[in-house]
Amino acid sequence: MVRRATPEDAADVARLLHDLNTEFGEPTPGVAILAERAERMLAAGELTVLLAGEGPDGIAQLRFSPSIWSDAHGAYLEELYVAPPKRRRGMGRALLNAAMDTAREAGADHIDLNTAETDTAARALYASAGFTNREGRPDGPRMLYYEREL
Repeated sequence: MVRRATPEDAADVARLLHDLNTEFGEPTPGVAILAERAERMLAAGELTVLLAGEGPDGIAQLRFSPSIWSDAHGAYLEELYVAPPKRRRGMGRALLNAAMDTAREAGADHIDLNTAETDTAARALYASAGFTNREGRPDGPRMLYYEREL
């Protein structure tokens, strides 16, 4: 059900990423530009993408980076998206599990992500998979995510 994307999958990767940003009202450079970038980055090994479904209909995009806190790499789940008609069928969970397996296989010792506070379905998925959001926990401050365009 879940497989690793190759440079030949760049058009599907681009379509899914474009659909994700469009659905959530985020800017997108368009499918053609995303496909060009995805093909180049997948070929160079700079991007790890997992695809699910026959369309494909789901995507998980990972990035790896060295960590000063350990000798292992860290993994960042940049994107996890399932096309609306295919949701609530286990595809998101399959992608998330495959992303964690892929991160472990790549030598990562942790994985992190962010999601919107209002995306209750995603938050429930991540919590059920053991991800920690310190909101409301007595042993630490609330975790926040910041970003800024440069």
